[in-house]
Amino acid sequence: MSNNLLTVAYIVASALFILSLGGLSDQETARKGNVYGIIGMLIAFVATALSPGVTEYGTLGAVVLPGAVIGAIVASRVAMTSMPELVAILHSFVGAAAVLVGISNYLQPEQSLTPVETTIHQIEIFVGVFIGTVTFTGSVIAFGKLRGIISSKPVLIPARHLLNLAMIGACVWLGAQFLGTEVPSGLQPLLIMSAIASVLGIHLVMAIGGADMPVVISMLNSYSGWAAAAAGFMLSNDLLIITGALVGSSGAILSYIMCKAMNRSFISVILGGFGTQTDTAAAKDGNQPTGEVTSTTIDEIVELLRSVNSVVIVPGYGMAVAQAQHTVSEITKLLRDRGVLVRFGIHPVAGRMPGHMNVLLAEAKVPYDIVLEMDEINEDFSKTDVVLVIGANDTVNPSALEDPNSPIAGMPVMEVWKSNTVVVMKRSMASGYAGVENPLFYKHNTRMLFGDAKKNVDAIVGKLAQHSEESVELRQPKEVVLST
Repeated sequence: MSNNLLTVAYIVASALFILSLGGLSDQETARKGNVYGIIGMLIAFVATALSPGVTEYGTLGAVVLPGAVIGAIVASRVAMTSMPELVAILHSFVGAAAVLVGISNYLQPEQSLTPVETTIHQIEIFVGVFIGTVTFTGSVIAFGKLRGIISSKPVLIPARHLLNLAMIGACVWLGAQFLGTEVPSGLQPLLIMSAIASVLGIHLVMAIGGADMPVVISMLNSYSGWAAAAAGFMLSNDLLIITGALVGSSGAILSYIMCKAMNRSFISVILGGFGTQTDTAAAKDGNQPTGEVTSTTIDEIVELLRSVNSVVIVPGYGMAVAQAQHTVSEITKLLRDRGVLVRFGIHPVAGRMPGHMNVLLAEAKVPYDIVLEMDEINEDFSKTDVVLVIGANDTVNPSALEDPNSPIAGMPVMEVWKSNTVVVMKRSMASGYAGVENPLFYKHNTRMLFGDAKKNVDAIVGKLAQHSEESVELRQPKEVVLST
């Protein structure tokens, strides 16, 4: 393939990547956006494989084919509940790739570069390896937290901010040493920097609490994009630079939007998130939930749902774990057939990654037009008869607005307690992923339905369907037999 044709292919792929991001911005066009991205990546891969610089097709095939098979198997088998972990571990692969590209690129320098170009190229390598290493180790820790291998509670080391600054300062000093040496003497400071950056990535994510994990996912997505862009600079690949910049900037914007939705600054999340020492002390002094919990039964909920005009369903990670989204979709259909106004309220950080609940509901074929964001639905709770909270906890916690000493104080939440009746489906009274107690469970208009969400929702669907069939039978005209 000629260089001109390669440039055209890269331009087309870049345009498709931009269209892909545009499509992913809305639920109704998300499928089309995915298709654009797949086609763009296919064009980019084929064009790069056929470029003049690629000659070892045997080596390329030996790497690509097993990787494609493994990736297809893993992606096809992963459950939607495990999608956040998959995203996190894939981010780590991008970081590891940037590190390997940087080191190999350093060991095989181009001889045609001028002294100034050589210095610039070494800066590209050093920065790319640094970003890639932080992305790799940080993503591995995020995977462990999401998977439950590592505790979701923040690990707060005394003087952790000074430790972070010391590690960054050491990396900058090693960078100066790296630029002043010839190949391969600079490999030692490069590898030492990689080791320090590995510890930095681990420490940064370990200090972030569970409630901030959706922001961590989008942040690592941004990191992986910048790592890919750095690899593009090292390889002089324009398409990789463009793609990395798109991913990096979109991930950073998403992180900012989510932090704004949580009423938190991006810097505070990166440097500790929920659960800092101040927050922990404040939590001990804060208002503890008091009152009695009112339990309910399946029959009571069914009778309640048969007598209402409006219902809002607020899903959370518990719904994903129970894989109850399809049954929730059936409840929605049954209630809408009865003329009940049914809508869904989605918090920006519901689940374990951005858009997690939206994907689950789309998978269950819930109509897009009844799935509303927090800002769109919050004002309507006061006019809602019943709110079904299925597996959500931190995102419906009133202490965020009512208790200034709460660790989540100031975080916008779904104000479900303003409705006439709140039905909360949970396995137990345990606190949520953020480790904060929820006063919602003790309010006078809250009813707690304990047990597995899937079994409870299945039972509700069965009884609602039974009542619907009985109503149809009652409306059928009776056959009249006339005597002769």
